[in-house]
Amino acid sequence: MSRSKEFDVNEVLDKAMILFWDQGYEKTSMSDLVTHMGIHRRSLYDTFGDKHSLFLQAITRYMDKVKANLTSEIKPSKTATEALYSLFQFMISDKEDLPSGCLVVNSVTELAARDAEVNAKSIESFEGIEDMFEQIILWGQQDGEFTSNQSAKELAKYLHTVSIGIRVMGRSSVDKAQLSHTIDVSINLLKS
Repeated sequence: MSRSKEFDVNEVLDKAMILFWDQGYEKTSMSDLVTHMGIHRRSLYDTFGDKHSLFLQAITRYMDKVKANLTSEIKPSKTATEALYSLFQFMISDKEDLPSGCLVVNSVTELAARDAEVNAKSIESFEGIEDMFEQIILWGQQDGEFTSNQSAKELAKYLHTVSIGIRVMGRSSVDKAQLSHTIDVSINLLKS
């Protein structure tokens, strides 16, 4: 008869996610993970596999949480412009007790060039964010808020690129007012 887990898998996965987000993959040791997650090394391996497997699971968990949070942020928006502001503000806001920046963007800059699985996860995440931008832009184009001189897909790619830059800069000491100004300029470029 197998023993039941003495810990909540999602809870300890969240702890690993935050540690990877804060320190990066390379800097995070298995000892760091065991200590931070509060589980035995054997339990870590039995539940999550090796460090790389745990890292991929942490990225997936992060992507799922971000998608849910972004959806809830933009859902109450009455206009496409308001939805874009909500999306961008979520990206630059300081989340209590969470590292700055974005785990996916951080992982891309650290590992994607030499790790095909991390690269695939980042592409999946980026496509999801681009799709979200595209849907909002289509809404704005249909309502006459945004220009139709370019396709929603092209404009979504542009905004996604801006959002990556904002998330990278969010890891630094760049003033939030500067990031907000960049958001204003980017959204104003979409106006009809």
